[in-house]
Amino acid sequence: MAADAVQVAPDAYKVLFENDRVRLLEARLQPGATTAMRHHHDNLVYNLADGQAAFTDESGATVEVSLVAGSTMWSPAVDHSTHNTGSTEVRSLIFELKQPASN
Repeated sequence: MAADAVQVAPDAYKVLFENDRVRLLEARLQPGATTAMRHHHDNLVYNLADGQAAFTDESGATVEVSLVAGSTMWSPAVDHSTHNTGSTEVRSLIFELKQPASN
């Protein structure tokens, strides 16, 4: 498993809130910038701005996505790197789940 996103790319990720169940990150990635391989727990992403990004997982597979302001994306736990392939800053909120909810 790759290192935590905030440790790997502190210039791109900022912790806005954290407790024992969830962590809220602000992600900001300038045009052309790339982050190193990192780990995210199960998470929900809310895009704050339009942008273009390419996500590469640990196997080397790359997926390019168009990010639309106000849209959301769900992702199970993943190790990946990100490349801002667009001409605008990528800005998102990432809600990471730390553990399953107890019933």
